[in-house]
Amino acid sequence: MAASNNRNSRRKFLRNLGGSALLMAVNPLATSASSPETAEHILPYEKKISANDRIRIGVIGMGIMGYNNVATALKVPGVELVAACDLYAGRLEHAREVYGSQLFTTPDYRELLNRKDIDAVIVATSDNWHARIVTAALKAGKAVYCEKPMVHRISEGLPLIAAQKASGKVLQIGSQRVSSIVYAKAAELYKSGDIGKLNMIEASFDRQSALGAWQYTMPTDADAAAVNWDRYIAGSAKAPYDPKKLFWWRNYREYGTGVAGDLFVHLLSGVHLVTGSKGPETIFSSGQLSHWKDGRDVPDVMTAIMQYPETDTHPSFQLNLRVNFISGGGDTSSIKLIGEEGVMELRGNSLNVRHSLMPKAPGIGGWDALSTYPRAMQESLMQEYNSKYSADDRQVPVKPVTEFKAPQGYNEHLDHFTNFFDSVRTGNPVVEDAVFGFRAAAPCLACNDSYFQKKIIQWDPVAMKVK
Repeated sequence: MAASNNRNSRRKFLRNLGGSALLMAVNPLATSASSPETAEHILPYEKKISANDRIRIGVIGMGIMGYNNVATALKVPGVELVAACDLYAGRLEHAREVYGSQLFTTPDYRELLNRKDIDAVIVATSDNWHARIVTAALKAGKAVYCEKPMVHRISEGLPLIAAQKASGKVLQIGSQRVSSIVYAKAAELYKSGDIGKLNMIEASFDRQSALGAWQYTMPTDADAAAVNWDRYIAGSAKAPYDPKKLFWWRNYREYGTGVAGDLFVHLLSGVHLVTGSKGPETIFSSGQLSHWKDGRDVPDVMTAIMQYPETDTHPSFQLNLRVNFISGGGDTSSIKLIGEEGVMELRGNSLNVRHSLMPKAPGIGGWDALSTYPRAMQESLMQEYNSKYSADDRQVPVKPVTEFKAPQGYNEHLDHFTNFFDSVRTGNPVVEDAVFGFRAAAPCLACNDSYFQKKIIQWDPVAMKVK
C-alpha cells in the first residue's frame, strides 16, 4: 500500500544520509559552514500521508495529553473522532464544545469499548489505569495507542505483552521520540562509530515552574459530585476524595509514577532507540522533595545510575539520569552520549557531535612527573621521546563540529501517530511495541522502587524481570 511504501522510502532516505567520517556530504545545498569549525545540516524530510481507509477513534482520558493526542491524531487524514471518555464531567462538556454535540461522551470507558464503530482507542488516563484499560481494549478488538509509561507497576508488564500477542491487535506506546527523524539520525551516527566506543550517557529533564512541577489549574467545580471518585480509585487503596489526587495525579504513587515514570521514560526511550539496547542490569536512584511540598509523595529532584551490560549493539556503559523540578538553570532537556572520541548531544529537534581526539604521541612534560627527576634523566627521556614520535605524531587530530536539525515545523508527535495509524491500516509492525515500551518503562519504575526501598535493583533486560 501507499503508506507502506512511504515508510520504506523514509527508511531508505535515512540510510542514504551517509556516514562519512566528517559527515560533510549529506547534501551540498543543505550544508552551510556557519563557522570554520561547525558544519550545519538540515535533515531533509518528506512524509506523504495517504488517507486510505477511514479510522474512527475513541479517547479514554481527556486531560492534557488526551486533548493533545486528539489534536495530533486528527491531523492524520482519514482519522475521525467519535467518542470520548473522562471521569470529570467538565472535560466531556468541553470535548462536545470543541468537537461537536454529536460526539459520544461517557464517564465509563467500558461503554466506549462496547461501540462497534470504533477502530482504535487512545488511552491517556492516569498511570494506574493503563494496563487495565489497554487489556480490555485489546480484548474488545480495538487497536490501542497508550501513553507512556506503558504500565503503573512492573508486575503488569509481561501480562500486558501477553494480552497484546493473544489479541493480535495493534498496540503502540506513546513515546514520540521513537518516531523522530533526529533520533533516527542519532542512531545512524552512533552505529557508524562517529563518537568511538561509548562509555557513558548523561540524560536530564529540568523544569522551573509550578505548571512544570504538575501544579495544574484546578476547575472551579472540583468536588466529589463532578467526578466518579469511587470509580477512579477502584483497584487502589480506599481513600477519601482529594481533588489533587485526581487532577494532579502524577504527584501520587497510588495513581502516577512520579518523575521517574513520567520523564525518565522519555529519556530511556531515546537512549534505547539510539543504542539498540534492551536495558540496564543494575539500577540505583536517589532524590528528595526539595521545593514543591504540596502534599505529593514523590520527589521533585531525582537522579539515577543505571549500568548497561555489553551486548551485540553496544559496549558496557553507564547511564546517569536527572530530573530537577526547581532548577535555576530553567527548562531544559538533553541526552548526551559520551564516547572515547566524541560526544553526541540531542536537544529537542537537533543534535550535534563534537570530537576530542588524542594524538598518537602520549605527551611529555607540563603537568607530568618528568620535572621531578634529575636533569640528566629528564634530558635522556626527552631525547628518547623525540626520536620515537614525529611532529605529526604529536598533532591533535581535528574534526569539525557537526550539527543536524529537523526542518522548521517538524513534529515528531505527528510522526508517531502517523506511524501508529499506518500500522492500523496495513498491519505492519508498530515503531514502539509493548516489548520496547516495557523495556523503557520498567527500569524507570525500578528507580521508584530503589528510591523508596533504599536499595539497588537487579534487572534482567532480556527476560524483563527483577532478578
